[in-house]
This record gives sequence, C-alpha cells and structure tokens, in this order.
Amino acid sequence: MARQHARTLWYDRPRYVFMEFCVEDSTDVHVLLEDHRIVFSCKNADGVELYNEIEFYAKVNSKDSQDKRSGRSITCFVRKWKEKVAWPRLTKEDIKPVWLSVDFDNWRDWEGDEEVELAQVEHYAELLQKVSTKRPPPAMDDLDDDSDSANATSS
Repeated sequence: MARQHARTLWYDRPRYVFMEFCVEDSTDVHVLLEDHRIVFSCKNADGVELYNEIEFYAKVNSKDSQDKRSGRSITCFVRKWKEKVAWPRLTKEDIKPVWLSVDFDNWRDWEGDEEVELAQVEHYAELLQKVSTKRPPPAMDDLDDDSDSANATSS
C-alpha cells in the first residue's frame, strides 16, 4: 500500500510556527523534529500510512519545540531560531504542496504581539495538559433521579 500525505495546516507567530497534521484516530505516531526539517508519520483509522517530510523555511530550535496528539490531529509548536522574523511560507522551497495549507483561522499580522502570543501558547499548553491528564469520573450521587421525583409528585 502506498503512503499518502496528511493534510497539514500551519501558521506563523513571532516565536513559534504551528503545524497541525489533520489525522483522526491516528496510531503509530512518530514526529522527528530536527533543526531544518520535520518528519511526520502515522496510520489513520483505516490503517493507511501517512507520511510528511517538510524542509523548513528557516532554522528552528528543535530542543525547545513540542508536539501534542488529540483524537483529531497532531499539533506541533516549533520554536523559531530567529524570533520576530516572519515566515512567508513553511517550506524551504517556493513550491506549495497540495496537502499543505495556511490555517487562516489562526493566521494574523503579529507585529508587536509577542506578549499575547506567549500567553496564548501557555494557555494552549495548559489546556492540552488538562485534556491529557486522566482523572477519575465525577461522583454522581448528588443528582436527583427523575423517577423518584415523579413518584413523589404523583402520590
């Protein structure tokens, strides 16, 4: 079976570049992040192998970057080597692959916005941490049973 590319969205911020590999119910996820490229692979719910290799537009700090997996996608926040330098594209080459798109929902002109961006990254990381931390289910013994209250009103 041939490999396919995962649909990938990206957007730029002063300190980070964000990428989202859109794969629902992924398994065997591997993210190799180096200073000049990222290699992503996984299998989707149908068992199809997905593989993306991206040579970055500019150097990144692979040691200060993270990736988080959810049921719908794998998100990578990659620290730029040179902060506050806008990336006109994600890839080194000036050719846009068909599977790569700008995430216009998150794209914006960020000049002078570094405090807002840092707060958003920290908030996003906290949310992901909360989602990934499994807690016991809440106790439901304080909920009224509708059948008991219906019997009490009809008596």
